[in-house]
Amino acid sequence: MEEESGAVSPFRKPSHYANGNTRDRQGRLITCEMDAQRLTRTEYDGTITVLAESFDGKKLTGPNDVVVKSDGSIWFSDNGAGIRGNYLGHKATAELTYRVYRIDGRTGQITIAVGDMERPNGLCFSPDEKRLYVVDTPGGTKTTHVYDVVDDGTKLANGRVFFDATPGYADGIRCDTEGNVWAGFSGGEDQDGVAVFAPDGKLIGRILLPERCANLCFGGLKRNRLFMAASQSIYSLYVEAQGAIGG
Repeated sequence: MEEESGAVSPFRKPSHYANGNTRDRQGRLITCEMDAQRLTRTEYDGTITVLAESFDGKKLTGPNDVVVKSDGSIWFSDNGAGIRGNYLGHKATAELTYRVYRIDGRTGQITIAVGDMERPNGLCFSPDEKRLYVVDTPGGTKTTHVYDVVDDGTKLANGRVFFDATPGYADGIRCDTEGNVWAGFSGGEDQDGVAVFAPDGKLIGRILLPERCANLCFGGLKRNRLFMAASQSIYSLYVEAQGAIGG
């Protein structure tokens, strides 16, 4: 979509059921392709580089969301959304369990970052990158967790529940510069849209929409325009907050 004219045109077709997107610290687009079961980077000239499509010789189940840390490492959730049925990809048997992976920014080595969730989904770093928030969306109770970033920023520890808003639940998440977590949210007419949680996990605000919201991001010159990808629409709203760099 063009900012000045409002014109909308396809960016990539087919997108292979692309879901989560982000930019790396060089401005290149990083994309989770659920149907192709791979994570890709769009280079400056438009060519596509495959960053990850397998682990230990087995095919990924379908990357879902992704963030890039200041050290250039790429962290992404892989939760099988692209192979659980034909709606978001194609039906296939998973070769791996659902996890969050880390790609080293220098070597490209892929390691397991989170292996204790049923279906990891949205994720984001706190502004100081000392915390990683990860949404878990299994068939039952859906919760959002937080982990401490340790070992010079390469590993996670002390995972615990950040918030449980059952029966409502989060999907894509992003942090603002104050450390608040903004979550695309589903929960019915009085909850669908965006929920905002303080660093201590307390709900401090909502943006209600007429439909469920999945992914969101901060954009604009000052990173104060919130874009919300809902069930059938894209919404935007200028807010008195700024998105943290890296989301």
